[in-house]
Amino acid sequence: MRIDIISVIPEIFHGPFSNSLIKRAVNKRILNIHIHDLRKYGLGKRKNVDDYPYGGGSGMVIRIEPVYNCFDKLLSERNYDEKIFLTPDGKIFSQENAKQLTKKKNIIILCGRYKGIDQRIRDNLISKEISIGPYILSGGEIAAAVVVESIARLLPGVIHNHDSIKYDTFHKGVNFYAPPIYTRPEIYKGWTVPPILLSGNHRKIKEWIDEKSNKKKLDF
Repeated sequence: MRIDIISVIPEIFHGPFSNSLIKRAVNKRILNIHIHDLRKYGLGKRKNVDDYPYGGGSGMVIRIEPVYNCFDKLLSERNYDEKIFLTPDGKIFSQENAKQLTKKKNIIILCGRYKGIDQRIRDNLISKEISIGPYILSGGEIAAAVVVESIARLLPGVIHNHDSIKYDTFHKGVNFYAPPIYTRPEIYKGWTVPPILLSGNHRKIKEWIDEKSNKKKLDF
């Protein structure tokens, strides 16, 4: 799977993409990530990528030309299954969305900055708009890292024990939550592990896990 990310500040990705699961996925060649600096497609000597909005108002807007030129280059090299823009007013990203994206071969992710991007980019170049939540970030880079990690961990071969994701929160749907989990010691400061988990009765343990997974609710 290949993911191309377009950003005004590509340096942000050095941290999240050089550690843990994403690094493992890249090293195993399960996931191929390419970061593109939008300023390389900027205009003039200063490689400008933004300008003042028509109609007035504060803030700067990412211009259409640099984005189009970057897209044009990528699209001339291969076909893309999705061209994603990360925006607060997009569809809220879910575990189901992450699973669907693992089935894609090539994806472009465009990260916004400043006040936003020229609407014509959204109207003509983007196939899917995603939000990671109803709040505002300074740009789409952190959101892009969230989306990429949620995809990477689902790809076969990335997590050593792939069966472990079966009880992830939301893995079986929006009403499924990860059950409580415990490890050694059995007793700590008088706090105990539920006896059923120590019983060795796998049928009863599974019933307990299923019950706890369906009862838990998230308050947000």
